[in-house]
Amino acid sequence: MTQPEENVPLRYWREGGVAHIRFNRPAVLNAIDVPTANAFLAACESASEDREVRAVVISGEGRAFIAGGDLSAMKSKPFEMAHALITPMHAGIALLAAMDAPVLASMHGVVAGGGLGVALACDLAIAAEGTRFNLAYVNIGASSDCSSSWALPRLVGMRRAMEISLLGDTFDAAEALRIGLVNRVVTASSLQEETLKLAARLAAGPPIAMGRLKRLVRDSFDRTLRAQLDVEADSFAACAVTQDFAEGINAFFEKRVPQYQGK
Repeated sequence: MTQPEENVPLRYWREGGVAHIRFNRPAVLNAIDVPTANAFLAACESASEDREVRAVVISGEGRAFIAGGDLSAMKSKPFEMAHALITPMHAGIALLAAMDAPVLASMHGVVAGGGLGVALACDLAIAAEGTRFNLAYVNIGASSDCSSSWALPRLVGMRRAMEISLLGDTFDAAEALRIGLVNRVVTASSLQEETLKLAARLAAGPPIAMGRLKRLVRDSFDRTLRAQLDVEADSFAACAVTQDFAEGINAFFEKRVPQYQGK
């Protein structure tokens, strides 16, 4: 296990096949400033380059997941600081989307602005009861970033995405679950346990197949049905020649848990 540093704006470490990216500015509800954004990109690069990573968990230290961008850092030079913050955040999000490993957002407390964007960019999301969500950009006279305008309508539909974006209202975890923004809502006391349980399950899965499944689903909106069927056929054929596929078939007939190696 690689131990994380403590006195940094963002902590990165790996336990077995699970990589952890934890925003670590609890005094400001993990608001993202430029050093945090740069650390986020570095963590995403580490996870994407590490062949041992089978799942990624993104979380926040203290009382919040991420309260959005650090507005105090933007007051004096808003254009320059916004660019310096958004560029590494977007590069990191692109890496998370491209990697084979599924990415899980584990949320509690406040999830706002760019923090909601980070959560929306993940493949799966789990939230504690009492979590509060707000896209928030319209409330400060800004449009959104961190992939939220791409992911939100795909997750909740166009009308609801417009409502969340244009009204800037706060909604709770139960509503987030109802509209499909999160996969699961658990008690606050069990969030860490349930997160680790789900991450371990993802990490035990077949990494090649999961990466292909992730890309099939993410890219499906950009294809016709005929094109998607062709890509599905090619993808399945590519999986069928892997050792993992053979292991999965053998385990099925032998009635045991498969042990995937990513080969």
